Amino acid sequence: MFTRLTGHYETIVPHLLDRPTINYRRERVDTPDGDFLDLDWYDHPTDARRLVILSHGLEGSSQGAYIVSAARYFARHGWHALAWNCRSCSGEINRTRKLYSHGQSEDLEHVVNHALATGRYDRIVLVGYSMGGNLTLKYLGTAGRDVPAEVTHGVAFSAPCFIEHSVDSLERPDNWIYKRKFYRALAAKVRAKEAQFPGLVDLTALDRIGVWRDFDRAFSSVIGGYDDLEEYYAYLSSGNYVGDTAVPVLIVNALNDPIVPEACTPCALGKTHPLITVEQPRRGGHVGFPLRGRPHNGMDERALAFVSRR
Repeated sequence: MFTRLTGHYETIVPHLLDRPTINYRRERVDTPDGDFLDLDWYDHPTDARRLVILSHGLEGSSQGAYIVSAARYFARHGWHALAWNCRSCSGEINRTRKLYSHGQSEDLEHVVNHALATGRYDRIVLVGYSMGGNLTLKYLGTAGRDVPAEVTHGVAFSAPCFIEHSVDSLERPDNWIYKRKFYRALAAKVRAKEAQFPGLVDLTALDRIGVWRDFDRAFSSVIGGYDDLEEYYAYLSSGNYVGDTAVPVLIVNALNDPIVPEACTPCALGKTHPLITVEQPRRGGHVGFPLRGRPHNGMDERALAFVSRR
């Protein structure tokens, strides 16, 4: 019981108490399939040629406290930062029938390639949180040895590497607050997407949702183009791909994370893969990892330390 209570505390409280602000430079880029992504840049005042690309979690954005904290922390240490927003997460619904998902790593690939095309960076590292961590790991796994030479490290915090276990964890009675938050936000986007593309989904199914798998079966998988839910979960799960990474990867999943249970963590890869480091601290919650009395969190410190290894 104590572990669960600390997990909720370290998940919720840091985001209530710490609301840092930041002045980004926004850029909108088109995607190959006719959609758009909004990129928020935080430029370092020097001519440093290194960039951290930050990927947010489910229903998050570049304005999330943990994203802003990371951008500011890396900037204080001489890095440029790019916090990109997944489709529909920047305050405007996206154009295509797709929304976004834990598996849509081609969007992160597009962001990486766009950053490289500017010619401003000799080195890029990727840091992701929750869903964004999963996207980071899947991108590096699917890219494999074809990853751009400038991309040197990947870091994922609170990543649901095997998504079905995280989905099922939402059914725990003490996780009702997260389930309700995600449901309200995603149901609104499903309605918006149906308004854009009439007949895409059956909105009456919203009244029949019991467990989260029902939502994914009726909406997420359909919008994602999958008929079979298990196949969809396999597509989403970075644990099925990250073993092919060609750059060092760090995965940090706290044991008291209420949303990402231990079964989500690819512990076996951490023991056998020379490029994959898995850490499971007792404390940290879900994308929390607070540090008392400091203007940043433990994720910022750990990420910078890891990517500083060459």
